[in-house]
Amino acid sequence: MRNGRGRRGATVLVWIMVLPFAAWAVLRWTGYEPGFRWRQLVAFTPYAAAVAPVALVAALALRRWPAAVVAGAVSVALAAAVLPRAVADGSPGARGPALRVLSANLLYGQVPTKSVMDLLRRTRPDVLTLQELTPQALADLQNAGVDDLFSHKVLHARHGAGGSGIYSRYPLRERRPIAVGFLQARAEVLVPKAPPVEVVSVHPCAPAVPASADCWRDGLAALPGAAPGAGPRILAGDFNATLDHAYLRRLLDTGYRDAADAAGEGLRGTWPNIGRYSRTTPRVTLDHILVDPRVAVHDFTTHTLPRTDHSPVQADLVLPADR
Repeated sequence: MRNGRGRRGATVLVWIMVLPFAAWAVLRWTGYEPGFRWRQLVAFTPYAAAVAPVALVAALALRRWPAAVVAGAVSVALAAAVLPRAVADGSPGARGPALRVLSANLLYGQVPTKSVMDLLRRTRPDVLTLQELTPQALADLQNAGVDDLFSHKVLHARHGAGGSGIYSRYPLRERRPIAVGFLQARAEVLVPKAPPVEVVSVHPCAPAVPASADCWRDGLAALPGAAPGAGPRILAGDFNATLDHAYLRRLLDTGYRDAADAAGEGLRGTWPNIGRYSRTTPRVTLDHILVDPRVAVHDFTTHTLPRTDHSPVQADLVLPADR
């Protein structure tokens, strides 16, 4: 009798370990996002994928074969969602000019101006997108000589987190910003020997509280999809979403490639860097550079800036040649 109860207890224990991972895999792959908390939790899918094999090992060790089969399938499903990000997937044979894109979230404009300027002088981007650009931060950057590094700009500075901007070494043709939640600057970059490239400084609301969940969803949905019949597009900034969020995957399904994923660097965490979340929250990848399928990705890296919770992201790209 006691042995029977022990066997049943072990079986229940194994299934208790397996079923949460099974539910996670089903929700992740179906794209169903039931409620605000899951939208936050799904960002940590890489960590779930790393831990899921523990349930498989337990099922095998206790010879609970049905549970082992489910745990094995779940482990494979989660690994298939995550591991390709660590493998470079090649690039189209673009033959146009090179373009270095850098994006940084200034966290209410509080990043020291000297640190921003040092990063710009060190990396020498052709295009810079900024999020949480405040009037004071803009004035400080101008006083520090940012206009000497970039000849062209489209700026929408706002108090708080709502401002954004685009700086460029090449001429810009301003387009109407995306005004859903935060203001997301938008412009065409006119690079010689390449077709005009539309660039968006991406920054939808953060799904930090239930009241902002719709704003986050609508901000992502308002971003322009890839348009193979039109000019190339690059979306660069703080998406407040990972590749495990269904809304971002739907945007990718229009034809974009994530530059970090394409370069095999898709598991680099970009948030949180400072504050209370940095002490309690594993790092996730919220900052991205999405590129048109005709744009080649040669390199991707992240940087650090003080007093911001996001890592700046940089991609070295090659544009298609102008016909």
